[in-house]
Amino acid sequence: MKVCKFGGSSVANAEQVNKTVDIVLADPERRIVVVSAPGKRDKEDTKVTDMLIACAELALAEKECETPLAAIVERYAEIQRDLGLSAGITAEIEKDLRFRLAGDRSHRGSFLDSMKAAGEDNCAKIVAQALQARGVKAAYLNPQQAGLLLTNDYGNAQLIEESYQNLAQALRDRGEIVVFPGFFGYTREGRVATFPRGGSDITGSILAAAVKAEVYENFTDVDSVYPVDPRLVPEVKAGIPVMTYREMRELSYAGFGVFHDEAVIPAVKAGVPIQVRNTNHPEEPGTLIVQSRRALAGGVVGIASDDGFCNIFVDKYMMNREIGFGRHLLQILEWEGVSYEHMPSGIDNVSVVIRDRNFDSARERRVLDRIRRDLNPDAVLVERGYALIMVVGEGLYYTVGMASKATRALSDAGVNIEMMNQGSSEISMMFGVKAEQRAKAVQALYKAFF
Repeated sequence: MKVCKFGGSSVANAEQVNKTVDIVLADPERRIVVVSAPGKRDKEDTKVTDMLIACAELALAEKECETPLAAIVERYAEIQRDLGLSAGITAEIEKDLRFRLAGDRSHRGSFLDSMKAAGEDNCAKIVAQALQARGVKAAYLNPQQAGLLLTNDYGNAQLIEESYQNLAQALRDRGEIVVFPGFFGYTREGRVATFPRGGSDITGSILAAAVKAEVYENFTDVDSVYPVDPRLVPEVKAGIPVMTYREMRELSYAGFGVFHDEAVIPAVKAGVPIQVRNTNHPEEPGTLIVQSRRALAGGVVGIASDDGFCNIFVDKYMMNREIGFGRHLLQILEWEGVSYEHMPSGIDNVSVVIRDRNFDSARERRVLDRIRRDLNPDAVLVERGYALIMVVGEGLYYTVGMASKATRALSDAGVNIEMMNQGSSEISMMFGVKAEQRAKAVQALYKAFF
């Protein structure tokens, strides 16, 4: 059995939905289909999920919602008409949206999740009907019926472990193609809760793990995973044929847009290979992500980068002799609900790298005040405007001089390294640079390694 997931661009309009149906029917082993909400039809378009969020915000502000609601319904109606389906499905979708809008608004997060989930939920109903129109047995399956249970951390929900057993039972030995909406599940209390954005990838990975699929096919709008962002290095042409879960995790964390970085985890634990493929070019083999592969010495599989980071720099003489200093520093961040990304350190200083978006000025003030009061440092400051670059490859583990090769490339390009860190797994090197030097740094590293 194969589980296949189709992203927003794969269901953006009737033409794309027909391609999706063709792909599903081309392989009788594709029995479980996970879909996102309709994405952009062109660069100027708006994703249905964004339309739903805007509509929900208006409802929470007790403003008029009829115009945005009509626009959302029309997006589905256009797909329904162009597919030649019955208008009844559009009426059902409008009824569902109105029901959600009329729901309890006392908990903002719960209401927003209910509205956001409507994108995937209603898209799955349309795709199921499109399959039925081709004369095949297919059915929409709601996550609540299937037992997909999530925590009540609205907007950032986590899977409850017993879901795997529930899903395996609900999906096993069905004599039909199952169309399953991505991105959301239900709390034990029966409320809709969503994964973070990009969560349809997570749903697909969970289902693949639950049924122990032969492969989890993730259909998107690229032929394969590229070793570097083509927007930063336009000359890159060839994709990555095979990579490991560890490599994908490192790269997706640092800005690779193909996968949400949590999406690989269920598949990893179940040992299910992931294949990234293109809905528009299904004949292309794509990129296969596996448990292990033969790694050549010196082999770098990819270079990823992301900006929007800041650095808390703490300096204190004899810090290394002070028991509990690092724990106390991280505890201060924990009290503020801030997670850290990297923590390079020396004997008298330490840097804590965090996401800018998680560290507003009010939090910064409270954290710095507490560090000064509790840890009595010689100096503490926050620097913003950082980019992180990850050089990733299983082959790094086997090769001497890889860090030297990278630092020389950055030096020759005139890029100043603000910080550097190598993971204990030794399959990645992290470089911190100023955000304005990110593109130059990535280009220099690409030329050095590829």
